[in-house]
Amino acid sequence: MAKSHERLDLIEEIRRNDGTRYFEISNMVQNGRAELAVQRGFIKSVRILQLNIPRSSSVIEYEKYINEHFEMPAEDFDHFEEWGKTEKIKQTLDQILRENHIA
Repeated sequence: MAKSHERLDLIEEIRRNDGTRYFEISNMVQNGRAELAVQRGFIKSVRILQLNIPRSSSVIEYEKYINEHFEMPAEDFDHFEEWGKTEKIKQTLDQILRENHIA
């Protein structure tokens, strides 16, 4: 898999079709893909909770993990891929949410 080089700088809330929700660290391009996923019925909703989050060591670590394991979907995607996370990366995400007073 090719490495991505996405800079992640926002926090969004994604609501799955079953009504459950989760938080993701993302960027405007990925958020646009999530908006398309809503229009296509792959997820129920997406909303940006915070823009321009500080580039903490946790954000840099999370960004590195996402870029090494996932690629930005093309516009013609046919499903929404929820980024899988290791326990360590889940803890990093929780730390980012705490740093930004979310969750």
